[in-house]
Amino acid sequence: MEQIKDYDTLSKRIADGKFVLYVMAHGCTVCHADLPKVEALLERYDVDHAKIMINEIPEAAGQLSLYASPVVILFDRGREFHRQARIINFEELEYRMEQFVG
Repeated sequence: MEQIKDYDTLSKRIADGKFVLYVMAHGCTVCHADLPKVEALLERYDVDHAKIMINEIPEAAGQLSLYASPVVILFDRGREFHRQARIINFEELEYRMEQFVG
């Protein structure tokens, strides 16, 4: 999964269309454990996606209200469609992805 390194790039990707963002933190074992599951889910859908390390883009934490990690956020032309934080329910996430892409 591509990693975004700056807030300007992230803002542009969020505003451009349908976009899925995965937020991780350094030292977060749950973030690293959930990453392959999120990647496997995203492989089934044709949607732009990327990840960020919140420690590297602190501006994103404030702008996107990121208070815990991991976080999965689905954006549609800049508007938040769905968000899951800390404990990812993959059945719910798959259901929301079907709605989101469909």
